[in-house]
Amino acid sequence: MKKYTQGADLPVGFGLALEEFHAMNYFFSLPEKEQQHMVDHAETIQSKQEMLAYVQSIVQPGS
Repeated sequence: MKKYTQGADLPVGFGLALEEFHAMNYFFSLPEKEQQHMVDHAETIQSKQEMLAYVQSIVQPGS
């Protein structure tokens, strides 16, 4: 399992969405298993809007 430590390691759309929500530091502070789960899910997303909604649900649960 990989511990992500920089944006260059992330899928591009996921990294951009994290940046848009100013959530990179939050993502990098998570345990490896949780990071990998999020990246695995992000790799299945097909649109920018869906990616933004996914990242928003991570950083702002319940919104």
